[in-house]
Amino acid sequence: MTSPASEDAPRALRAQLETLTTEAFRPELAGIDQLSTLEIATLMNGEDATVPAAVAARLPEIAAAIDAVAARMARGGRLLYAGAGTAGRLGVLDASECPPTFNTEPSRVVGLIAGGPGAVVTSVEGAEDSRALAEDDLRALDLTPEDTVVGISASGRTPYAIGAVEHARAWGALTIGLACNAGSALAAAAEHGIEVVVGPELLTGSTRLKAGTAQKLVLNMLSTITMIRLGKTYGNLMVDVRASNEKLRARSHRIVSLATDAPDEEIEAALRASDGEVKNAILMLLAGVGAARAARLLAENGGHLRASLRAAGTG
Repeated sequence: MTSPASEDAPRALRAQLETLTTEAFRPELAGIDQLSTLEIATLMNGEDATVPAAVAARLPEIAAAIDAVAARMARGGRLLYAGAGTAGRLGVLDASECPPTFNTEPSRVVGLIAGGPGAVVTSVEGAEDSRALAEDDLRALDLTPEDTVVGISASGRTPYAIGAVEHARAWGALTIGLACNAGSALAAAAEHGIEVVVGPELLTGSTRLKAGTAQKLVLNMLSTITMIRLGKTYGNLMVDVRASNEKLRARSHRIVSLATDAPDEEIEAALRASDGEVKNAILMLLAGVGAARAARLLAENGGHLRASLRAAGTG
């Protein structure tokens, strides 16, 4: 027999969910399953079109968070995402794309998901409800005050994400709370709260839809603009791309070509001399320096190509 006390927690949670816009029921869509496929697709597309405006409303908060992240990463800090379910998977995805795109060490941008790596492909029930699990995951990474922890949760109430932010803040790390409901506990717990309110979903409570899209857009900004601030690009060229396969080797050649307008044979020679480092090859060609000098200039200028070109008397 279920005791009254054991029934209180589920009842309280249901009441809490009813206050969240991401969980709201939309009676006008109650007959969606009776529509044609094209009609449903049109509805979904219209819903998705509202997300960029919701993100735009939070650009000042996003920009402030990025500047704070970049300052810490420039001093050697790391960018750590923490979330459960879809939110956690989006963090893992964003982190995993940084090494090939920006030539970062895998340890510089890390995605933590409640339940561990296996939860990326298989749901781990109950993991998102544990603050202690988030604390354990962060302790394993030897958190420092130069690190940034981004808690991600559509509802803004996920214990794992809140636990990660609270633990990180206690250790003096920078904290960001990314949620899709106003007045969220996650945003309140973080130094930088970002609440992108996208409204009720097409399917009630399915926050892998608009909320997931909003989170992906914000994470794109956090990592990409931080890397721009860190000198990982030259203009809009990914000059720190890691040429780990044939496609990326071809892209590396094209990036050097776009930056320098040098003949193909000179580009290939510079890439060989710089061991495939695009940024070094561009500096060699534009400044007329050798591989060793290019590497030294970049090291002296924090890896920033424009600053290195100025130091070489070019640009």
